[in-house]
Amino acid sequence: MTQTLSEQQHDDPQALCAMLEQRVAFILDEARRQGADACEVAVSQNTGLSVGVRQGEVETVELNRDQGFGITLYLGQRKGSASTSDTSDQAIRSTVEAALAIARNTSADPCSGLADAALMARDLPDLDLYHPWALTADEAIEQALACEAAALELDQRLSSDSASISSQQGCRVYGNSHGFIGSSLGSRHSASAVMIASVEDGMQRDYWYTIDRRADRLMGAEALGRRAAERTLARLGARPVKTARVPVLFAADQAAGLLAQLIGSISGGAVYRQSTFLLDSMGKQVFPEWVSIDERPHIPGALGSAAFDGDGLATRAQAFVENGMLRSWVLSTYSGRRLNLPSTANAGGVHNLHINSNAGDLNALLAEMGTGLLVTELMGQGVNGVTGDYSRGAGGFWVENGVIAHPVREVTIAGNLRDMFRNLRYVGADVERRGNYLTGSWLVDGMTVGGA
Repeated sequence: MTQTLSEQQHDDPQALCAMLEQRVAFILDEARRQGADACEVAVSQNTGLSVGVRQGEVETVELNRDQGFGITLYLGQRKGSASTSDTSDQAIRSTVEAALAIARNTSADPCSGLADAALMARDLPDLDLYHPWALTADEAIEQALACEAAALELDQRLSSDSASISSQQGCRVYGNSHGFIGSSLGSRHSASAVMIASVEDGMQRDYWYTIDRRADRLMGAEALGRRAAERTLARLGARPVKTARVPVLFAADQAAGLLAQLIGSISGGAVYRQSTFLLDSMGKQVFPEWVSIDERPHIPGALGSAAFDGDGLATRAQAFVENGMLRSWVLSTYSGRRLNLPSTANAGGVHNLHINSNAGDLNALLAEMGTGLLVTELMGQGVNGVTGDYSRGAGGFWVENGVIAHPVREVTIAGNLRDMFRNLRYVGADVERRGNYLTGSWLVDGMTVGGA
């Protein structure tokens, strides 16, 4: 297997984007010809290679080429949507007809429709998001096997659940009948390893992964395998703890989930449906005064960067929490209209959400915590967005006098997100950058840790 990703995708990625832009323009013209008052189209084409190995054997080799057009048409304020993966003229005409048929049979929604033409993005910055990886399947398999071998060398009690390498790249285009057509090339490469450690009194499982838009910034395969192995071995000897009310330290990758809970709670859909515990919190204190949370969509090369949102509006740097006070909802054009507010250019979500740090690294936070629980894994979906009640299974380590004492098992942590946000004492400088939420570890006071 010697074919590279660059050969699979397209000899000229710019030509790929140009072709997709032409198809979008054709769809917009066809929608107008068939009688639609307005139209918007989102399309993406991605190619990729993924391999997986287990115990020295190749389990999967996948080559993918995915493409899809999502077409939304408006008849007045009636909306119809349909999709196709076929780029032929006839398939597009049929899909437009299907979307129009749906629109004719839906009720009018006074908030539906395109964003205002004057708000369309104009100058789209180059955010350095596209770095293809000329990786062959044989090379990917070699790296995955090296990752697994480095892990297994560490301790004979280890076995491999999986080691994988993945590379994806492609183009996305959005256009609408205001004349806006924007495109963006992007790449995303990753590697992961999952290990199992077996002893007489049971087994433990843990993992590690690396992800970036550039392959040369990924953690090396051997280092990744050793990290996964070390994390797994550290969990041996886990035992329950007594129920107590103590500080909880969320490792940075787990703290990112708390930021995601915040965004879900201040998103326009939750607000206009009145299904969020922060419904009455605009302009009020929701975090300590030192906390600010803002969006940074134009960081070059970052995983969450984007020049325009799902409505064609230019993304921008903006704050949602300033000095601990909630300053803005997260709004698309539609949810903004439902609330009689302007869009915050967040159709499709936020981009590189950042919270400021007021502390050192994880070890410094352990010292600040004294005695409590370090959470390195969360399980279950026990979060109620309406009430803010929070209860989840957790894995990690019991800490005494600022030092890790032992791993834990059969533990739950409980509280309320409103209290957890207010009781946030420290955010560490160990910023998690493997996703859209840029945060260090969180030290939260006064949570209930349930055990034996």
